[in-house]
Amino acid sequence: MLAPVLFSGRRDLVMKYKLANDARPQAMTLVLAAVLSIALWFIPFAEILGYPFRLFVTFIHEGGHAIAALLTGNSVQSLSVAMNGSGETYTSQGGVLSQMLVSSAGYIGAMTYGALLLVLIRRAVAARIVLFGSAAVVLTLTIIFGVIKPLLAGAWLSLSGLPFTLLAGVLLSIGLFAVARFASARVATFIVSLLAVQCVLNALLDLKTVFFLSSPFAATVPTDALNMANATGVPALIWATLWIAASVMILIVALRQYVASRQKAFSPVTDLGLEKGNGLWSIPALPSASDQARYDKSA
Repeated sequence: MLAPVLFSGRRDLVMKYKLANDARPQAMTLVLAAVLSIALWFIPFAEILGYPFRLFVTFIHEGGHAIAALLTGNSVQSLSVAMNGSGETYTSQGGVLSQMLVSSAGYIGAMTYGALLLVLIRRAVAARIVLFGSAAVVLTLTIIFGVIKPLLAGAWLSLSGLPFTLLAGVLLSIGLFAVARFASARVATFIVSLLAVQCVLNALLDLKTVFFLSSPFAATVPTDALNMANATGVPALIWATLWIAASVMILIVALRQYVASRQKAFSPVTDLGLEKGNGLWSIPALPSASDQARYDKSA
């Protein structure tokens, strides 16, 4: 629970919240990860260090589209990630509600994944388990939707991005697995915090880009917001604004959980803090272009 601190005055009362004592070690780790992420943007040539994390966020973004498509009864033809950090997912085109859910699942999914990482490391889930799970997610998306689906569907447009998608997905999975298996508890926790920060920051920055691209004065560029506009008739700028608001709300909820005292049901574990601690796939034929939906993530 949040610990309230009450300050009294003559005419008004001000209620503030302070960081729970058992959240301080993880909060310090999170702050360091955020500072490092921001610093990499301003140091010349240092952005290459954040490049793997950028690709990770793109996999999560495109994976959100793919999972939403499957949950709404559609099929996924391909998922690809480009060298510049952008991505594309091709799915069969469902109804209006389906298109709305699939289009929204990219940016909202990336923000939700980052928020989930924050909650997991706060709620006594070992960082190693989180890293193993993230490696499995990236590898599954790569093999099934990045390789098997486009190969069996014979989609030549999607096959052009297959080599890099496969290389990036496999290397990311190996890297995450290696950190989980061989790194110290402190390092593993820091990497999870870095993944969470990268998901959150990249989702917000990408939404800012989509917001400006959705302006009536901007050139027409394929975006998820444009897909929403085509499906609903509501301007893309409105959808970009709603996604930004939803993402901020998700982040606020996660941060409130992060700063709150851990419930008694969750016992603390040593590798969460900064301190030293001891069936067959059915592959349908690729639909014609008019029956496909394309979901893009800008670089």
